[in-house]
Amino acid sequence: MSDVIPGIPGFSFRGGALFCEDIAAEKLAQRFQTPLYVYSRAALEHNIADWKRGIEGTPHRVFYAMKANGNLALLDLFARAGLGFDIVSAGELARALAAGAKGQDIVYSGVGKSVSDIKAALQADVCCFNVESIPELDRINAVALSMEKKARISLRVNPNVDAKTHPYISTGLKNNKFGISFECAVEAYKKAAAMPGLVISGIDCHIGSQITELAPFIHAAHKVLDLVEALDAEGIALDHIDFGGGLGVRYADEEPPKAQELIAALTQCAKERGFGHLPLYFEPGRSLVAQTGMLLMRVEYLKPTAAKNFCIVDAAMTDMIRPTLYQAQMRLVNCIERSEGAALEYDVVGPVCESGDFLAKNRTLAVCEDDILAMTGAGAYGMSMASNYNARSRAAEVLIDADKAWLIRRRETIEDQMALESRLPQV
Repeated sequence: MSDVIPGIPGFSFRGGALFCEDIAAEKLAQRFQTPLYVYSRAALEHNIADWKRGIEGTPHRVFYAMKANGNLALLDLFARAGLGFDIVSAGELARALAAGAKGQDIVYSGVGKSVSDIKAALQADVCCFNVESIPELDRINAVALSMEKKARISLRVNPNVDAKTHPYISTGLKNNKFGISFECAVEAYKKAAAMPGLVISGIDCHIGSQITELAPFIHAAHKVLDLVEALDAEGIALDHIDFGGGLGVRYADEEPPKAQELIAALTQCAKERGFGHLPLYFEPGRSLVAQTGMLLMRVEYLKPTAAKNFCIVDAAMTDMIRPTLYQAQMRLVNCIERSEGAALEYDVVGPVCESGDFLAKNRTLAVCEDDILAMTGAGAYGMSMASNYNARSRAAEVLIDADKAWLIRRRETIEDQMALESRLPQV
């Protein structure tokens, strides 16, 4: 067995043992303990290069959607590579700036921007606000005027396109909370054009996440381009079109398009409609980081019952919630290849006091107590969605660069968890 994730470097089996680059996964588990997030620098640079090849020779820009994984070491790699950042909070703004990004490298999305959020973004001189409602438009205008600044804005338009993904990560339908309705968009732009604190910059859409075919992207692009034409007829000029993110990855048997294919297809759409001169913005998250990481976990118990077999591990829904939240099918492999003759069907579950605490169901595994399992494709929406439920401490994170392992986040302690809390004073 060679590449654990087809087409992605960084993870492979050598002599029956799983490696991240040149370090055995079991060695990492011994050194840093488990649960443990492990990222491959080679895989990260491979994915960065794929997106950069797609925009080479064009005015297009790539903004990493930080919500997928906000570790500063990863952000530093993206900033060094010339990528911008798509943020959805003031906390993510602070992280982007800490990683070396400039304000013009940042687009600010999200439906609930507070006054303090907007002030911080204006102070940082962000490239653009992706505005999600008319009340938000009013608020940004008022804050900008109070600071004697101009806010560059685009309107996030909801094109009512089915992304054919899980309903929790579909964002472009009319019943989703995101964006301004397609039918109201032109009037909203007219309103924005009359506001003295705003400068119209572009138009934005984002239809969902883990999209594995081109058709929904192309459908949404043409609807957005219909609006660009309508705005042009009204004398409202744009300086970019933001097609958002959502490109899927291969977790099981999916065959998503490559970044270069997506960029080429949407570039062609814009050219066909007469807007080939406009820069296109892309906001990938998952496709940059998902397959660059794995979650290591130790087998604590093997528990056979009359109904099924349970493989109880030290990782939990607090470390990786995607299987529970999205019914995501995440691949699990033993870090040491064992005889298939010893394989049984297991539900792989964690120690959290919830029946929904599972990492995988009905998986055939050859496994023994104390083995180390690896969940592949865990670089996106794993650590960024981790929690302290059941007073569990969040995992450590390491970045592997050939034969070097860098601790990029130490394991949280119970003291860390309680540091912001206080007992009541004695009466």
